[in-house]
Amino acid sequence: MRRSERLTGADRLARRAARHRPRCICLALLGLALLIVTPALAARPVRRAAAHVPVTATPGSADQSAIGSPATRLRLSARAAILVDESTGQVLYASNAHAEVPIASTTKLMTALLTLEHVHRLSTKFAAPDYHAAASDSQIGLAPGERMSVRDLLLALLIPSADDAAEDLAYNVGGQSVAHFIAMMNATARKLGLTETHYSTPSGLDTPGNYSSATDLVKLSIYLLEHYRWFAHAVKLSHAELRTGSHPRYVVSTNTLLSEVPWFTGVKTGHTADAGYVLVGSGTRDGMSLVSAVLGTDSEASRDSNTLALLDYGFSGFRLEHPVVAGRVVARPTVNESPGVRVDVDAVGDVSEIVARSTRLKTRVDVPRQLAGPLRDHAVVGSVVVSSGRRVLARVPAELTRALPAISALTLVGRFLTRPSTLILLVLLIGGASALLRRRWGTRRSVGAAHGSGAAAWNAAAVEPAAVAQPAEAVRNAPTAERAAAADRDRRRAERAARRIAGNGDPGSPPALLPDRDRA
Repeated sequence: MRRSERLTGADRLARRAARHRPRCICLALLGLALLIVTPALAARPVRRAAAHVPVTATPGSADQSAIGSPATRLRLSARAAILVDESTGQVLYASNAHAEVPIASTTKLMTALLTLEHVHRLSTKFAAPDYHAAASDSQIGLAPGERMSVRDLLLALLIPSADDAAEDLAYNVGGQSVAHFIAMMNATARKLGLTETHYSTPSGLDTPGNYSSATDLVKLSIYLLEHYRWFAHAVKLSHAELRTGSHPRYVVSTNTLLSEVPWFTGVKTGHTADAGYVLVGSGTRDGMSLVSAVLGTDSEASRDSNTLALLDYGFSGFRLEHPVVAGRVVARPTVNESPGVRVDVDAVGDVSEIVARSTRLKTRVDVPRQLAGPLRDHAVVGSVVVSSGRRVLARVPAELTRALPAISALTLVGRFLTRPSTLILLVLLIGGASALLRRRWGTRRSVGAAHGSGAAAWNAAAVEPAAVAQPAEAVRNAPTAERAAAADRDRRRAERAARRIAGNGDPGSPPALLPDRDRA
C-alpha cells in the first residue's frame, strides 16, 4: 500500500514536470537569444573625444639639406644672402643670413610701412621740411614747404630711392619729429619680430646703429607684399611720373632688373660705402613667388648677377606642391551599425610645400575606416600627414562635415532581429516550441482517455450487487475489491453460459432453475 502511494506520488511529479517542460524550454531558448543579442549591443565602439590637432607645417631650414638640395650648387660673392618662398616662408638658401650688417636704402622699406599704416588716403599732401641733402644723396629736389601727395612721395621713396622724400614722410608721419618717427620704426620692428634690426635713420644713410640682416629684410618685404597691394604694384614699376608738387617729375628705378627680366617683380635697392651694394629682389615663375636678399656686393653688376643666380637656383631646383587643400574630402568612412551609410571627412587647412624637383611627397590619411556616434559637427576624427621619405612635413586635422548622431538601442535591436541569421534562429525557436506544445497536448489527451476508461470500469463494478454489498473496508481497499468483483463476475458468466448450453441441449425440457442466490 505504501509502495503504491509512493509510485502514485512519483507519477504526479513526473506529470507535473512534463506539463511544465515546454515552458522551461521556451524560457531557456529566450535566454539564449538574449545572450546573443546583448554582446552585439555591447560591442559598439566607444568614441572618445578627439583632441584638436593644430596645423603644423614644417618650415624649410637655412640648411639646404632640410628640404632636399637641387643638383646645382650655388656660389655667391655676397657678404650675406638668403632665398625664401613667399607663400610658405620656407628658406631655400641661406648664407650668413643672420649677420647684422648695414643695409643702406633698404631701410626705406620700414619708412614705407609706417607711412602706409598711418596715412589712409594717399592723396593726402605733406609739406616738405627744411632738409638739406648731401650732393651725393639720391633725391628729387624737394624745396622746403613744397606740397606733394603721399602717393608721389612713396613712389619717389621706392623707385629712385629719394632721401628727401624719406625725410618728408618721416617728419610728417612722426608728428613733425623725425626722431619720433625713428622710435616708431624700432617699435614696429619689435612687433614684427625683426630681432636683428635697429634703425637710426629713415633713409638708410651710413649712421651708427642702423643695421639689419638678410633674414629680417626678407621677412619685412614679404609682410609688405602680402598686406599692401599698392606697395606690391609700386615696387614693380621701372619708372613713374610724379604729378604733384611744384612741378611734374619723371623718375626711373634704380633696380635695372625690372626692365631686363620679365619675371622680376622688385623689391628695393640700396648702396652706401659701409653697406656696399644691396638688393632685396623678388620674382614669380612656374607658380612660385620667391624673395631674395643679397648684401655687401662690390658693384651693381655683382649685385644683379648674385640676385639672378639666387632666384634662378630656386626656380630651377624647386617646385611648389599643394598636397592638401582645405575643405577637400579626404576620406569617406562607414558608420557603425548603419550599412551603406558613409560620412565625409575633409581637411581643415591647406598644405603648400616647396620641395626639390627630385623629391616625391607622400600623403597619408589617418582616419578610422568606421565611425560611431555621437559626434558633433566638425569633430576632429583624424589627420592628413604629408611626408618626404621619413621626414614629416605637415600634419593637418581631418574633421567631419556633418554631425553623426548616436543610434538608439531600440534601432539596434530592430536591426538585429531583422538579420537573416536572426530570423532563421527565431523560426527554429518557434518551430521547436510548437512541436513541444503539440507533444504536450497529445500526452494530455492520452492521459485523459486512460482516466476515462478507468472511471467507466469503476462505475460498472459499482453497479454490481456484490459491489454494492461490499463492506466499507473493501471500498477503502479498492484494488483488492476490484479483483474480487472481477472474479465473481467471471464465475457468474460461466454459470449462465453453462445453463444456456444445458437448456439448448433438450428443447422440450424446462429451463433450469437458478439457484436461490442467482435469483436473488
